[in-house]
Amino acid sequence: MSFKDSLNELQEIDFADLDIQQIGVWPSSLKTILLVLVLILILALGYFFKIKEMSQQHFVAAQKELKLLEQYENKAFQAANLDAYRQQMIELDETFGALLKQLPKDTEVPGLLEDITEVAYGSGLSMKSISLQPERASEFYIELPIKIDVTGDYHDFGSFVSGVAALPRIVTLHDYSITQTNGTLLNLVIEAKTYRYKAEGVQ
Repeated sequence: MSFKDSLNELQEIDFADLDIQQIGVWPSSLKTILLVLVLILILALGYFFKIKEMSQQHFVAAQKELKLLEQYENKAFQAANLDAYRQQMIELDETFGALLKQLPKDTEVPGLLEDITEVAYGSGLSMKSISLQPERASEFYIELPIKIDVTGDYHDFGSFVSGVAALPRIVTLHDYSITQTNGTLLNLVIEAKTYRYKAEGVQ
């Protein structure tokens, strides 16, 4: 049957007289259209219930694959540079050890006080007092504040600060105040801080 014949047959059909229970005697062109519609419906349902789910699973798997590939590349890079990382760790350990040696132990604090006193006298200052203040614990180290009270002039103060900075131990200077004395000299009150490494388990 030609396409033109099929169109003519469809035009002659009275759809009001069609009975679904007698579908076997329907015109062949109408049964063909119905079959195509059923096939399209099956394909659409198959897509939404199966293919769409598989597509989503494929998308998730593709994203996971990209993430795994990125992790693989990072680990491959780290593995290729493992020797360099080990050398850096050795250098960091050596640097850390050298810094720890600059932090005074409890038994070395009196010697540090003597060194600061000698720097003050060597700078031409008159030492009024030098005293340890209560320790201040931080996360990784313990601060050891030292209150220093000296008299002299600006030039002597500059020499003193330079001398303290040149000490072999780590010492920082904070919170200074300079006031005029009765004479021509000035009074300097300053807080020096040195640090002690906080060992694990120490609060």
